[in-house]
Amino acid sequence: MTADELIGKKITIIESTNKSLMNVSGTVVDETKNILSIECDGKVKKVVKDQCVFMINGKKISGKDIAKKIEERIKK
Repeated sequence: MTADELIGKKITIIESTNKSLMNVSGTVVDETKNILSIECDGKVKKVVKDQCVFMINGKKISGKDIAKKIEERIKK
């Protein structure tokens, strides 16, 4: 899962150090090494990956596991 491209995927934040992000759901519209941009309710929220745990395609994914450049994840 961690090698996949995340842009375009539906995502839900299931754990976060920022309680206001809990249960935020939407579509990933951009990604950097440390940030996911998630479109939800017509707005884009920028989320620090390593501060969250995500549900993607029914799988629980730690943000720490995906806090890499896309190219670095695909190499593995």
